[in-house]
Amino acid sequence: MMSEQTPAGRLFSRRRRANVEGGRQHEHKVKVSPEEEALLLQLAEKQGVTIPRLLVESALSLDAPQTPTERKQGLAELFTIHRLLANVSNNVNQMAKHANSGDEFPAEAAATLAYIKALAFRISDTVNRINW
Repeated sequence: MMSEQTPAGRLFSRRRRANVEGGRQHEHKVKVSPEEEALLLQLAEKQGVTIPRLLVESALSLDAPQTPTERKQGLAELFTIHRLLANVSNNVNQMAKHANSGDEFPAEAAATLAYIKALAFRISDTVNRINW
């Protein structure tokens, strides 16, 4: 069976924000407690971005419950799942050919179908997490 450990986080993003023409002239200093720092580090690491990028994206996307980086990661996850489904479709075709030949149904069919069902739930979960 195919591996589900494809790194999707870097497909559409980078850690730092893209440069802007003329640079950024304004700077804001934010003081945080050790607990807040630990949480910010954890969130930034999870999203694969820097803390400044996390703070700016979070603050500027008040109308959305997630940052643009999180939406991009969700889309990258959908592309990964799409590739996995394309790979497993070959297994399904082979099982159908085998079943149509009148032979006994392949033993690995149950595992393959369970894998497909898990991917379908993964698609649904990923789509529900993305705020369009």
